[in-house]
Amino acid sequence: MDAPAYGSGLRTDRPERSRRALVAGSVGNFIEWYEFGVYGYFATVVAARFFTPEGGSEAEALVRTYASFALAFFFRPVGAALFGRLGDRVGRRPVLILVIVLMTAATTLIGVLPTYATVGALAPWLLTLLRVVQGLSAGGEFGGAVSVMTEFAPPGRRGLYGSWQSFTVALGLLGGAGAAALLATLLTGAQLNSWGWRLPFLLTLPMGLGALWLRLRLDETPSFQALRAGQARQAREALPAPPAREVAKAIALGAGRVMGWAAAGYTFLVVLPSYLQSSLNATFQQALVATVLANLGFAATIIPAGLLSDRIGRRPVMLTGALLVTVLAVPLLNLLQDDGTSTALRGAAVFVAGAIVGLMAGPGPAMLSEMFPTSVRYTGLGLAYALSNAVFSGCAGLIITETIERTGSVDIPAYYAAATCAVSALALLTLRETRTDAGTERVQEQKRRAEGGS
Repeated sequence: MDAPAYGSGLRTDRPERSRRALVAGSVGNFIEWYEFGVYGYFATVVAARFFTPEGGSEAEALVRTYASFALAFFFRPVGAALFGRLGDRVGRRPVLILVIVLMTAATTLIGVLPTYATVGALAPWLLTLLRVVQGLSAGGEFGGAVSVMTEFAPPGRRGLYGSWQSFTVALGLLGGAGAAALLATLLTGAQLNSWGWRLPFLLTLPMGLGALWLRLRLDETPSFQALRAGQARQAREALPAPPAREVAKAIALGAGRVMGWAAAGYTFLVVLPSYLQSSLNATFQQALVATVLANLGFAATIIPAGLLSDRIGRRPVMLTGALLVTVLAVPLLNLLQDDGTSTALRGAAVFVAGAIVGLMAGPGPAMLSEMFPTSVRYTGLGLAYALSNAVFSGCAGLIITETIERTGSVDIPAYYAAATCAVSALALLTLRETRTDAGTERVQEQKRRAEGGS
């Protein structure tokens, strides 16, 4: 039996609170993905500064850089469980304040870290430690931000409100790419490699302080307030937490449903620059332009996809995206590899690749939110997303780089994206629609018991 699906259950009659929640939830997510984007775009520079001892090869350094990248993702589920449990007990607001402080501090400190040339083997360990802190805080960010956005969303608008979480992913990655491209234009290669790479990380400090101010002004969500007060008569969501086995099944299903989004997203939007440089001999500037185009395509479809999912359902929109990646990943990559492909056609190819991923990313947050009741929503949707990203996003660069090195096949990124999206499509076929307000927790609970659930 599929895990029960849950809706918002409470109406929000103050639009300004909904808009404030949307902004406060989005801004932390922007900073998180700005930093992860910067780290991915500067992977080759970071490899040279932190992971290249005397006698080490550039390929080995890049693999170690992506290993550090993956390590941060593997701490996301830990953060999702730790901060999610806290958020389900004490509230969304205080935990979201805590995670933005941790993320801002860790990212800013990366900008002042000594390199391998200065402190030797201590440098990669210090960098890895800060990446762990980032992973923990990022794990607590998603569940809280999506809970706030969807629990404050007006009736019938959870897909639209949740899509802003994914839209700020695109904005964050675009911000990171823009910062990298600007520095590559203004600075010489020597300046960029020496000290210029630090500037995007240091820029996180003022952004983080702004995000902290917004979250300090955030109200607690109506759903959590009702749950905490035990006002079952006023809040149809205020039900006992479902059995742990049921929650675990929902988490596994949720992770499967977003694995294609996670893998294809990082393949096309973050790993692409290093792949183009290392495998297709593109320049740093060319790789960044391609990445910007991919992220523009991603951003262009996210909010329309979320809005469409409020009208026709989460499943058809996300399933379309997963199937399109499965079918088109190899042909799109072959266009990039072909020396006869025009610049305009290559640009169109990466734009389309990003746009297809946006079809999955737009409805994804609302879909995950509706799978869990208020009492376990922060933890459940955060873990589903974090586990999927830990395995299929965090390892994307490492898997792709290492497999290309071993096999010599430059088609590996396309195979990786297509395979994960094929599995995601199968998981999405099991999804039951819960986009309407009629799909409240009490109705779903009654259906679950009638079907023989515990």
